[in-house]
Amino acid sequence: MTQAQTLDHTSDQSIEHRIGTAVNQNAAHTREGLLERLFGWFFKGLVYAQIWEDPVADMNALQITEQDDLVCIASGGCNVMSYLMAQPASITAVDLSPAHVALNKLKVAAPRYLDQNAFYDLFGHANKDSNIRALDQHVLPHLDQITRAYWNKATWRGQRKQMFARGLYRHGLLGQFLKFAHALCWAGGVKFDKLLTAQSLDDQNAFFDQEIAPLYDSRFVRFLANRRASLFGLGIPPAQYDKLAADTGGDIIAVLRERTRKLFCDFPIHDNYFAWQAANRGYKSDGTGPVPPYLEAQNFETLRACVDRVEVLNQSVTEMLAAQPEGSKSVYVLLDAQDWMNDDQLNDLWHQITRTARPGARVLFRTGGLTDILPGRVEGAILNHWRYDAEASTRATAEDRSAIYGAVHMYRYEGA
Repeated sequence: MTQAQTLDHTSDQSIEHRIGTAVNQNAAHTREGLLERLFGWFFKGLVYAQIWEDPVADMNALQITEQDDLVCIASGGCNVMSYLMAQPASITAVDLSPAHVALNKLKVAAPRYLDQNAFYDLFGHANKDSNIRALDQHVLPHLDQITRAYWNKATWRGQRKQMFARGLYRHGLLGQFLKFAHALCWAGGVKFDKLLTAQSLDDQNAFFDQEIAPLYDSRFVRFLANRRASLFGLGIPPAQYDKLAADTGGDIIAVLRERTRKLFCDFPIHDNYFAWQAANRGYKSDGTGPVPPYLEAQNFETLRACVDRVEVLNQSVTEMLAAQPEGSKSVYVLLDAQDWMNDDQLNDLWHQITRTARPGARVLFRTGGLTDILPGRVEGAILNHWRYDAEASTRATAEDRSAIYGAVHMYRYEGA
């Protein structure tokens, strides 16, 4: 075995252990344990080519400034890149998935070596042959060896980087989930053109009532939705599935129907790139549709000027924070990761957050269910240092155009 192979083997074992620690809450021989390990296996690969949390809602709540040092979970990287519009002092982005780390490192490097049009081709259109030439000539040579090897690795469909020529947003676990969802919609006669050309919220509501809502009454959709593994494609592990269903007394269909309705009906289609991704499996093909802030042409120079402030690490948030000095961070964005955690993991995380928080620090996170999961689980000696910001939480929940989660929550540091 070569040195490179040894390093890869060790890395694979480390990744498997980290993901297992995050996901596995039950013994392997139990039904729940088997589902958790299956989810962990999927999570080693690319899950999200686009993150499904709204960075605009986040920034409105957090009021990020140039003095802020951010910690966030990377996922597909749209949040990391979009937060740079506020020009914070630093962003440390972490993720357990090596695929997400590789995607984020690519996103961070690309603005340094591409102009705005080529950058948009890569992540906006994300389906052009010229993207591969741009990667090979201008971006990949500047990446570290591990990241470069990830994108050049051959798979049964060709090298991984080929997904930028075939439609990036049709790849990953979510991309495959949406492909299957579209097949179900096609079988049910759904035509998304009606949604994508809607002129008003009334038109969008009519589309949902006529085309989407009836699908949730079908026996087949109900059968699928009531299987925990069916929602793995949304990045929802078994523990989070239960939190989703709890809001409606165990009726997961009611939850999915309402959140799909919010996605398609509560925000104008011309302003909701999440709805475009769900209905079109990509952004508008002519480049005139809604996109995340980091892809908007007027933001490119700010993006290019600030990408050097981002560090991307293949670690858990707790692991990364444990190595940071006291009082060194001011903004923490945890996505929905806490829905996966047991009480010990939650307390370890919040101990490190509290230790590293400086005056004025904010923590923002999402939950699959409606309620805040911290009271009664995180020790009072830790949580008493923080104040729940109900106003900001309610506003961010209402503004989140992705509509996937039950609620957005924000805490403010009250000091020692």
